[in-house]
Amino acid sequence: MMRNGVSVERKTTETDISVRLSLDGTGKSEIDTGCGFLDHMLTLFARHGRFDIQLTCRGDTRVDYHHTVEDCGIALGQAFQRALCEGRGIARYGSFLLPMDEALVLVALDVSGRCHLSYDLRPAAQKVGDFDTELAREFMLGFCRALGLTLHIKQLAGENAHHLLEAAFKGLSRALSIAVAVDERFADEIPSTKGVIL
Repeated sequence: MMRNGVSVERKTTETDISVRLSLDGTGKSEIDTGCGFLDHMLTLFARHGRFDIQLTCRGDTRVDYHHTVEDCGIALGQAFQRALCEGRGIARYGSFLLPMDEALVLVALDVSGRCHLSYDLRPAAQKVGDFDTELAREFMLGFCRALGLTLHIKQLAGENAHHLLEAAFKGLSRALSIAVAVDERFADEIPSTKGVIL
């Protein structure tokens, strides 16, 4: 596996994204997407998962943040997929129950090579600042598709939009750090009876 120093460049007519990722990091990040709330979410994603992430995006934010948020999810998912290669030795599964003040969010995932997103967040507000809360789902879906991730995000309590989204991003990073960790007892094995996951 090429777990550290992986780079992805993704350019479309809507966004121009550069990502550098190290799975075995310390949580350092340099994030500049042009969307302040997404910068905040990805900064805490890096910190809580202990991933080192450099990510820049130049997108058509004069339209709205949709393409920027979705494409950042895709590019970051591609970086994780590239870093994991065939997934040899990883734990594969991870889950985390994360409280954020009144909010409580469960995140469970499987680095399975198969995309599935079950997204159950019901924030009371449609916006956090100038960020449409529905875009968090678009980020998660792009990330799942690019990585090949089965992801369940379930709201157990709460209503504050900022708290719920922050709990989801933190929970994702914590669960993912568990799933991508290498179990030294099985470091040369693919974690599937099929012999392939990614």
